[in-house]
Amino acid sequence: MGLKMEPVSLQQPAMTDAVPSAECPSHVVVVGGGWAGWGAAKALCQAGVRVTLLDGQADPTGQSPLTTASGKPFEAGTRGFWKDYPNINALTAELQLGEVFTPFTTSAFWSPEGLEATAPVFGASPQLPSPLGQVVATLSNFRRLPVSDRLSIAGLLVAMVDLHRSPQVFARYDAISAMTLFQQLGVSERMINEFLRPILLVGLFKPPEELSAAVTMELLYYYALAHQDSFDVRWIKARSIAEQLFAPLAQRLMASGGLQVLGGTLATRLNLDPNNAQVDSVQTTTLATGEEGLIEDVDAVVLAVGAKGLRGLMAQSPQCAQAAPELAVAGSLGAIDVVSVRLWLNAYVPVADPANVFSRFAGLRGAGGTFFMLDQLQKQSERDLWAGEQPQGSVVASDFYNASALAQLSDQEIVDLLKNELLPVAHAGFQTAQVLEAEVRRYPGSVSWFSPGSVHKRPPLETAVASIVCAGDWVRMGAREHGAKGLCQERAYVCGLEAANSLLERGVVTTPTATPNTHAVLPVRADEPQVVLGRALNAVVMEQAEALGFRWPWLP
Repeated sequence: MGLKMEPVSLQQPAMTDAVPSAECPSHVVVVGGGWAGWGAAKALCQAGVRVTLLDGQADPTGQSPLTTASGKPFEAGTRGFWKDYPNINALTAELQLGEVFTPFTTSAFWSPEGLEATAPVFGASPQLPSPLGQVVATLSNFRRLPVSDRLSIAGLLVAMVDLHRSPQVFARYDAISAMTLFQQLGVSERMINEFLRPILLVGLFKPPEELSAAVTMELLYYYALAHQDSFDVRWIKARSIAEQLFAPLAQRLMASGGLQVLGGTLATRLNLDPNNAQVDSVQTTTLATGEEGLIEDVDAVVLAVGAKGLRGLMAQSPQCAQAAPELAVAGSLGAIDVVSVRLWLNAYVPVADPANVFSRFAGLRGAGGTFFMLDQLQKQSERDLWAGEQPQGSVVASDFYNASALAQLSDQEIVDLLKNELLPVAHAGFQTAQVLEAEVRRYPGSVSWFSPGSVHKRPPLETAVASIVCAGDWVRMGAREHGAKGLCQERAYVCGLEAANSLLERGVVTTPTATPNTHAVLPVRADEPQVVLGRALNAVVMEQAEALGFRWPWLP
C-alpha cells in the first residue's frame, strides 16, 4: 500500500507581477515545504529576495499530488480551516482562487456507546457573549454527558483569564500537565474522559496527562471560547490543500524567477562562515539517488521543520549547534506518530456529519482518531477522488494521532479495525460496504508534542545566529506572537511570514528597495470585552494577593 512519488518538473511559465531574479541581491534557503515554509518563501520573494525551498516530498508545490498505486489521490492529516484564519483567507483572496472551502460544517463525537455530542455551526445561532453563546448553542447537543459534568469546566475559565498575567505565571502553568490542572480545578472525571480527552487527542495529539496545561488552555480558548463561533470549521472542497493553495502560490513565486524548489531533497548540514559565524552554505542530499549537493552563497536560512527534522540537522551541523544551542535543545523535544488511512468503498454510507471524532475505543490503543466523509465534503469534484473513474461509493479519510502502538499493526489490521470496529458505530452501513481500495501511511515523529515544561525548549523565531530563523506552529514568536494558537495552519503560516519579516527588518537580507517590503500580518479578532475586563480584574487582585504570599492553589 505504498504511495507513488515520481520526480516532477517545477518550472513554470513567466508571470509579470513579481520581482525579477536579477534584482534579488540576497539568497535565503527555506527548509520545509509546509505552511511555515511557504509563508516565509512568499514574504521573501515578494520583497525581492531569491529563495531556494527544500523539502523531502517529491513535489512540495502540490502540482504533482501524492497518489496511490492506482493513481487515486491521498492526503495525510485532513485539516480544517477555522473561523479565525484571517491570513490564510487573505492568501486565497490575493491568489484569486474563488471559493476553495466548503461551507462551515457540523462535527460529531463517537464512542463505543454511540453518538456522544455534535458540534453545531455556532455562527448559525443567535450571537451571545462568550462562553454563554456556546452554552446556549449546545444545550441539546450532548447526548450522554450530564449538565452537572458540563458545568464542572467552569473553573477552567478562571485559569484561562489568569494564564497570560505575566511570563512567570505562564511558565507555572506550563510546568504542570493539563490533567493536573483539570483535577485541581474540579473538572469532573466524565467531562475529562468523554469530552476533553478526545478533543485534546485530535487537537494537540496527546492525552491531558502528557500535555502542558498552558498550551492546552491556549488551544481551548482559541478554538472554543474566544468567540461563540470560534469552533466553526470548513474544509477544502476539492482535491487537496497542496493542490488548491500551495500550487497556485508556488506557480506565482516560481514564475518571478525568485523561487527555486528542490523536491525530494533534504538539508543535511548548515555551514557557518568562520569569519562572522553566520550561515553561508547548506549541504543537501537527494533522496532518490543519495547524491550530495551544496547550496552556496547563502545569506540566511529559515528552518520550517519540526523537532525530528531539527534534531537530524543539528546532529550533522556541530558548529551551528554550538553557536545556537537553543536549536539543539528544541531538537531534543518529543514528537508524535501519525497513521493516515483512506478507504474507497463500493457503497455510499449516509453518515450524518462529514467530520467525526473517535473517543474511548479500546482498539485505538491510546490514539485519537478522526474520520471524514470525503464524498460529502468534495461532492462537486467526486470523480477526482476516484482518479477520474466513475464513483462507486463513499471515500473515507481517517487519521490517528499519538499512534505509536497503532502503527505496529499491519496495514490490513488497521483497515479492519477502522472498517469493522470503529466506523460501524457511526453508521451500520459500513458493516455491509466492501473496501475496493485502501491506503495506509505511517508518519513517525511528524507532529510537535507540547509536553509539560516544553515551552522554553521550543525554538525561538530569532536564534543566536542572526542569519537563522525558525518558523512553524511550535515556534515561540516573542514580540511577534500571534493570536492563532496550537497546532494550527494559520499559526504556522503567520510564523513563516514573520520569520521572513524578521530577516528583512534586521537587515540580514537586502532587497532591491531601500526600505524592506515586509509582509502584512492580520491579527485575529480582538478578545470580547468581558474577557478583557476579567483579565484586568484578575491581574489587579492576584498581584496584590501574591504580594501578601497568596496564589491560586493549582499553581506550583
